[in-house]
Amino acid sequence: MSQSSNRLVELDFFRGLVLLIIVVDHIGGSIVSRVTLHAYALCDAAEVFVFLGGFATATAWAALCARRTEAAARQRFIKRAFEIYRAFVVTALLMLLVTAVLVACNVDAPNLATTDLDDLTLAPAAALRDIVLLRRQPYLAGVLPMYACFALAAPLALPLARTRPWLLAAISLALWGIAPPLTPWLPHVADVNWDFNPFAWQLLFVAGVIAQTQPVFQRVTAQRKLGTFVTALALAVIAGAAIYRLHLGSTALDGEFKRNLAWFRAINFFGVAWLTAHVIRLGWAKKLAAALPWVGLVGRKGLLSFVAGAVISLTVDSLLYWYTDGYLNVPLGLAADAFALTALLLVARASDPLKRLLPSRAKVSA
Repeated sequence: MSQSSNRLVELDFFRGLVLLIIVVDHIGGSIVSRVTLHAYALCDAAEVFVFLGGFATATAWAALCARRTEAAARQRFIKRAFEIYRAFVVTALLMLLVTAVLVACNVDAPNLATTDLDDLTLAPAAALRDIVLLRRQPYLAGVLPMYACFALAAPLALPLARTRPWLLAAISLALWGIAPPLTPWLPHVADVNWDFNPFAWQLLFVAGVIAQTQPVFQRVTAQRKLGTFVTALALAVIAGAAIYRLHLGSTALDGEFKRNLAWFRAINFFGVAWLTAHVIRLGWAKKLAAALPWVGLVGRKGLLSFVAGAVISLTVDSLLYWYTDGYLNVPLGLAADAFALTALLLVARASDPLKRLLPSRAKVSA
């Protein structure tokens, strides 16, 4: 097996793992989420997901350029942006449908998209127009418009990543620095901002692109003293963030920190990414991927898994909150985790048989 193929197996594994974590992290009464990344760090699975998205984009770009041409790769990613946009519209409507069904069953929970549903009921045409124009992004659908922006930007970023990575990094850092003032320029309804500011989060996407196109980790670790220093620094950052996170307990950080990718979230993530690169170098990730192939399956069905996970987590979270009156219940929380994770795995497994029943389409990276 080639090295690139090995990296793809590990990429699928980590993407699948992150998608599974995202599902439980959005279930308020989840027990598993008490031990996922956000419980011990100032970042969470979202940072990992965006970084891996950049890495996967660069991998797919290189493969398309090798098999065909760069022009074909550009066309493919423009098409991909519209596929993600379509997935956003579907997810937004599913969020509203799940909310409507649960409200009709007298289920009351904090994450239901009741405001968007009320606006849809009062002015259907206007609410649907707002969704189509990205002005309204019900609950978990909000990450997909950002990904559509990244897919559109890929034809500009990828050539720079290969030829002038430091210029791309400088542009990305500058854009991240001015991201908060740019927020009002994003399409939105009154008093509602995007959950993820793409001007800020592109920093991690670009980092993933550069990590795939340039041997940064290999070059740094090849210099023993420098590699040891960076690894020690990463350990110190992770330890410091963990101590601070545990000190905060269940206290939630301001949502603006996540929306605009605060510096401490980015630094904490880069520390985690650096140590994870060591795990990959030592071959441990490959062994895990081989031992848990079903996790990689979820990763290979990335877009489908995200949409299905959004529906599953909203449904399970709302029912669990309603049934327990919002109190933590260990047996029920574990049961909810098991159901949600199993449901997502079943969706991923069922997608191949269903695809064979549909008209054939070109295989694409999620």
